Amino acid sequence: MKNSPYKHVIVIINPASGQDEPILNTLNNVFRKYQVDWDVNITKKFGDATKFARQAAESGADLVAGYGGDGTQMEIATGLKGSNTPMAILPGGTGNAMAFALHIPRDLEQAVELICQSSHLRKIDLGQIGDRYFMLRVYTGPEKDQVASREMKDKYGLLAYPMASMQIMRSMKVLPHTITIDGETMEAEAFICLIINTGVPGGVKFPDHPDIDPGDGLLDLIMLNKTLKSFREFASYRLDVGKAKAHVQHWRGREITVQIDPSQTVWIDGEEHGKTPFTAKVVPSAIQIVAPKPG
Repeated sequence: MKNSPYKHVIVIINPASGQDEPILNTLNNVFRKYQVDWDVNITKKFGDATKFARQAAESGADLVAGYGGDGTQMEIATGLKGSNTPMAILPGGTGNAMAFALHIPRDLEQAVELICQSSHLRKIDLGQIGDRYFMLRVYTGPEKDQVASREMKDKYGLLAYPMASMQIMRSMKVLPHTITIDGETMEAEAFICLIINTGVPGGVKFPDHPDIDPGDGLLDLIMLNKTLKSFREFASYRLDVGKAKAHVQHWRGREITVQIDPSQTVWIDGEEHGKTPFTAKVVPSAIQIVAPKPG
């Protein structure tokens, strides 16, 4: 028998996630091999994963593992924020962006094996808008009928993201933005604005930019424009990344305010969240996630 660094694990499962696989059999086979005591909570509606994660931390669980997509993982992170209880990601959704960023296996059995073998924890930042937290990204512009739907994800998998992006880029207009980064206010024009905590939304990296680190204590601002001249005002925030390509510009800060004329829809980790303006700030080292050891 092998020993796991985590003796008591609570697994939170979103049954609506996109994978079709024998979840409980896999969990049982691997956890039994490592003598792990484990329990399961099944979500039925939004907010359940946050409630279950908070209860698990309060009950003294060694680890909370979430099976589901990025939305499920964000709910669990919200429930664990402020506790010392780490979380683990069991990728069960379509995009699994944070798992991709942390090099967590996409295969369920391998991801459970990682829980039982690795005591390495990555400290991860969260972003905050008002009383809402986010793990991955906030973006503006698209309307509800333009984003990747549940039906598209089920039918096309990861291809749903670039398909929706192409639709968005064809239909959106360049608009004036007022951006404030750590107290410095600037004007620019763009057709989409993203504030990102990890650089792989939908598993797709931005070209010609350094990796976006979810544990660096900063949020990354990405603005997309069909022309580059409007970004000259941002010279003081430009990163040394060479010539901009794909009409992408990139800045970093601890607190970012976005105003757009006219006001645009705001999306937090894929969920609609009101209209601009908004202010996003980083919550450094808010959670700990089991990850492979570096190197």
